[in-house]
Amino acid sequence: MNLSPGRYGYHDLASGDCLVTGARVISAELIDDFARVSGDTYEIHMSDAAAQAKGFERRVAHGLLVLAVIDGLKNNAPARFDALASLGWTWRFVAPVLVGDTISARFVIREKRLTANGKRGITKITAQAMNQHGAIVQEGENGLIFDL
Repeated sequence: MNLSPGRYGYHDLASGDCLVTGARVISAELIDDFARVSGDTYEIHMSDAAAQAKGFERRVAHGLLVLAVIDGLKNNAPARFDALASLGWTWRFVAPVLVGDTISARFVIREKRLTANGKRGITKITAQAMNQHGAIVQEGENGLIFDL
């Protein structure tokens, strides 16, 4: 089920619930900003010519930039998980994201469980990042912990 706008705590969620984000364009300026913050100035991120020399059509976004963007899209979607914190990501880069691509994401509740003391809840969420053509460019899993 696609979640309607609102904030969702642990007890509001069920396996199969789906949060769909809005979209964001991966611009050259965004890549430049991420390179400045991260220090990752690998040539395929910084130059069309370098990316083309490596077989890409144009500059390639940092994989971690795309992951950060979809986490931001998730946290600003009309339907939001009211979680305490992220427990981490298991993540895979499937296809390159190029300057000018538009990214969106889908998050699906895969499993839920209470912590050993029963005071918090943990969800495992599968996630897919897609480009403007609907092709999956990144995918994996995110764990979230919720106060009850």
